[in-house]
Amino acid sequence: MKKKIVTLKTQKPLIFWESGRIWFSAQAERQFYFVLTMAMLGAGILYKIGVL
Repeated sequence: MKKKIVTLKTQKPLIFWESGRIWFSAQAERQFYFVLTMAMLGAGILYKIGVL
């Protein structure tokens, strides 16, 4: 009978400190750029209609 090896993948935090530097996970970077893109889209729309 073969034994099944189960490994648990631990998830890194979105922002972590390592080797004296602050690192962002890929998920944190994606979220940051998505929010930034939506903010720029909203600002562009508001600028075009004359609110900004």
